[in-house]
Amino acid sequence: MQITKSYPTLQTDYLKWYSPTLNLDTEMLVYGHYGKPVIIFPTTMGRFFESTDFGLVESAKWFVDEGKVKLYCVDSIDKYSWYNKGAHPAERAKNHAWFDQFVYDEIVRPILDKFGLEKIAVAGASFGAYHAANFAFKHPEVVSDLIAMSGAFDISNFVSGHYDDNIYYNNPVDYLPGSNHPDLWKMNIILGVGEWDICLDATNRLSGILNAKGINHWYDLRRWAKHDWPLWRDMFPHYLSTI
Repeated sequence: MQITKSYPTLQTDYLKWYSPTLNLDTEMLVYGHYGKPVIIFPTTMGRFFESTDFGLVESAKWFVDEGKVKLYCVDSIDKYSWYNKGAHPAERAKNHAWFDQFVYDEIVRPILDKFGLEKIAVAGASFGAYHAANFAFKHPEVVSDLIAMSGAFDISNFVSGHYDDNIYYNNPVDYLPGSNHPDLWKMNIILGVGEWDICLDATNRLSGILNAKGINHWYDLRRWAKHDWPLWRDMFPHYLSTI
């Protein structure tokens, strides 16, 4: 493991454990001593230290220092799931379903139980926004806030025309229109995107689904901005101020 940036003023915990759900070793960085738990998912095939390396953690430094939020930077298994082109699409989807269970059972549930909380926040940019949104919409009973920056929310292009329950129930644009979980209407949902963003159409589509269901959300279009870390570093602390 190599972390190219560190923030000595922030309380930082590095965790590594064997995941019985994934049958893999996994790692996580936790920043902060107190505050609302925020699970941060990395971008495409990103690692747990990505948000540190690209300054997303630094952009949230004031909120962490002040005990407003506690950041949990999780690992991904994209190379075994949606981006595993050597595997059958059914296997890719099944592996992602295991990842979803891993996040719920081994990260979110222990946080809630340890601190006596009912809900956490989730956040991510690019493919991390897909992970955050998918987890939030599948488990709204444990998610109070969703921060999705420049996200793509349709995984149908990863499965070569194959379709099964694991694909359906991990593709928000498929299952969300028919979901009537009451906590969806209680969630603080932020969809941030740039005017020149490659995920502008995808964000507009998800916003349209939410509007059709009468689910309140903040659609934040940033003018003259493109799909990249400078945009997300600017967005993230702004969005944290809402939780």
